[in-house]
Amino acid sequence: MNTFLVIVNILIFLAIIVGLYMMQKKHVTFSKRVFAGLGLGILFGFMLNLFYGMSSDITKTTIEWFNIVGSGYVKFLQMVVMPLVFISIVGAFTKVKLSKNLGKISTYGIGILLITTAIAAAIGIGSALGFGLEGLQLQNGEAEQARNEALSERVATVEDLTIPEQILSFIPSNPFADLTGSRPTSTIAVVIFASFIGMAYLGVRRKQEEQAELFAKIVDALYAIIMRVVTLILRLTPYGVLALMTKVAATSDYQSIINLGKFVVASYVALFVMFLVHLLMISFAKLSPVTYVKKGLPALTFAFTSRSSAGTLPLNIKTQTDGFGVSEGVANFVGPFSLTIGQNGCAGIYPAMLAIMVAPTVGINPLDPGFILTLIVVVMISSFGVAGVGGGATFASLIVLSVMNLPIAIVGLLISVEPLIDMGRTALNVSGSMTSGILTSKITGDLNEEVYHNKEGLDGVVEA
Repeated sequence: MNTFLVIVNILIFLAIIVGLYMMQKKHVTFSKRVFAGLGLGILFGFMLNLFYGMSSDITKTTIEWFNIVGSGYVKFLQMVVMPLVFISIVGAFTKVKLSKNLGKISTYGIGILLITTAIAAAIGIGSALGFGLEGLQLQNGEAEQARNEALSERVATVEDLTIPEQILSFIPSNPFADLTGSRPTSTIAVVIFASFIGMAYLGVRRKQEEQAELFAKIVDALYAIIMRVVTLILRLTPYGVLALMTKVAATSDYQSIINLGKFVVASYVALFVMFLVHLLMISFAKLSPVTYVKKGLPALTFAFTSRSSAGTLPLNIKTQTDGFGVSEGVANFVGPFSLTIGQNGCAGIYPAMLAIMVAPTVGINPLDPGFILTLIVVVMISSFGVAGVGGGATFASLIVLSVMNLPIAIVGLLISVEPLIDMGRTALNVSGSMTSGILTSKITGDLNEEVYHNKEGLDGVVEA
């Protein structure tokens, strides 16, 4: 009987995929198909949860099959992340304009990421105080106890990690190993390695023009191929979003979400307010925030469902260049750096909220201005090196709580709602990355505003 029901679920899932494919055949825009996949995934997943339960064998087996589409799509994107990062940055150096603006791009790009993270931390603090969140209200069940035992092992390495050691971890000792993504900071290591290759190219160009010209042509050809691969993968986005959202809706513990509803609401209020700050910054740059939302929604939707900033990188860069008119050089620098520096959601809002919640348990007044200012600074500095994959917020929280000498047990007590909140955090991370790219490109004079205001944007690129 169970096997029969699993087969029925798979057939329904395949029917929805066929429906999305027919929408493509009827030339329904890419953005609308992504939202259709999101909505249908929520509905189908909720029905599975309602009929079978989140932990039933039927649900588990069904989701295993759905993972072929959902997790498979994420793996395809992750497959192209490192080649894209490497060839994009090396290719950026072959463009004369970028080499002249390299200092400005890195300063403004990273600066905006860090400033927005500090603002996000302040908003997280305000939300936690405004909703009156307290760590003492959380219950410690079996799952929470198991999570805290695992975290106690991980925190030992975090406590010994000084800021100089964290900076050293960015430097690649074996770039070929980092190209495999072997470390949480592999992306930044690849960025640094690619930058050295690019600077070497600039030196060769001054003395050996023929060799430099040949190298530039090879890099341009490789970049064109990689971006074509990215475009091919992006066409699968509606199906990937469908599968990922179905899994989330089918396996969510709705009772725990209700029990921790106050924290969930406070988290999403903070995330939404910070997103409004992004829109305000876009407006200050005399650009339309409505256009930003319309063109950025596919990338934000995928980030929301996948919970992976790294997996969203190809779509992030493609959206910046072909949707917003950000120069390739800026997008290819800011995008990779945003994976491990200045994540507004995971490294900004979340650790700040947890610190405020747990402070009273050790006799610290969370309203103390000195404590709040110190917390914001610690959050901003600790945002360096946070991995852009699921679990990055946990790592950031452990660092912040350890530096502030606060108990880390609260991290494990939120395990039941972690996936739900992580979805919003990841979307905000990507929004912060795109905002930084747009503003940096605007400041350096590299933003193509005609592309930004063009209604076709990413839809036309993906369908081309």
